[in-house]
Amino acid sequence: MLILNREAVAASLSHAECVDLMEGAMRAVSRRDVVMPLRQFMAVPDTQGKLGMMPGYVGRTEDAEPSFGIKVVSKFPRAPGNPHSSHVGAVLMFETEDGLPVALLDGRELTAIRTSATTAMATRVLARQDATSLTFIGCGEEARHHIQAILPVRPIKKITLWGRNAERAATFASEQNIPSDVSIHVEPDIEKATREADILCTVTSSMQPILKGQWLQPGVHVNLVGAAVRASAEADIEVVKRSRFYVDYQPSAIEQAGELVNAIEAGVVSEGHIVGEIGAVLNGDAPGRRTDDEITVYKSLGVSAQDLAAGMAAAENAKSKNIGVAVDW
Repeated sequence: MLILNREAVAASLSHAECVDLMEGAMRAVSRRDVVMPLRQFMAVPDTQGKLGMMPGYVGRTEDAEPSFGIKVVSKFPRAPGNPHSSHVGAVLMFETEDGLPVALLDGRELTAIRTSATTAMATRVLARQDATSLTFIGCGEEARHHIQAILPVRPIKKITLWGRNAERAATFASEQNIPSDVSIHVEPDIEKATREADILCTVTSSMQPILKGQWLQPGVHVNLVGAAVRASAEADIEVVKRSRFYVDYQPSAIEQAGELVNAIEAGVVSEGHIVGEIGAVLNGDAPGRRTDDEITVYKSLGVSAQDLAAGMAAAENAKSKNIGVAVDW
């Protein structure tokens, strides 16, 4: 079995490669060539922490053989600037011929890469072809990965950042490795930052909506990424109401997508408001963007098939590059 720490995962899997991997994984999800129980969380007594578990199976794709495994994540709230991520964990993968373990990978880096790559893939499917301005609500680790993943899929010329702490946002902006023909700046007014966007990504840890639907301009594509449990929502009901709404996996979205559930419970929309899964659009079973003026939203919760597809590719790449530590099992 191969063990890959955070640095080894980063060296073994590029954002560009992972974008195509996520297309294959989400096609398999919408074909239901997967087994994906809803994620489970266990509260850790006497702490604010939780243990998250995401088991799954994904069938053969264009890029990989079938595999199964589980992601285990320790989720603890941390203050800004803490050297540890709020999500720390690992992905354990098995092959299906003999049921033997293949790899144990750092879950933090793998999740960050596959999440941003899936967002980029959804952006490639749903955003206007001429989209040139990219806005981030939130400027932490996920924003950094998303910049690298999204820039290649649209002709981005301007990146706008909004963060709760303008000083940290400015530092973040100065640290990004972007092409010389792409500008990046911090906008302290969240409404203005939103109105500037052709593509907008929310990548925050906010439990309450901070993105308002009344700010969205015609033609914008929105990726809702940061909120991944029922109790949290980054966008208000109006964002859901005004948009053509897409998800990664409909059973999960109906149970756990806070923005969507809030809108359903308020009686503003029904479950039928979901246009389709992103994999269904790729498979030709659901329509994508129809006009340049439509507002599209992709709600990302993350599914185990993404971890498995990305993890198997990282392990194969690591073997060919002689990266990681091989152990007998």
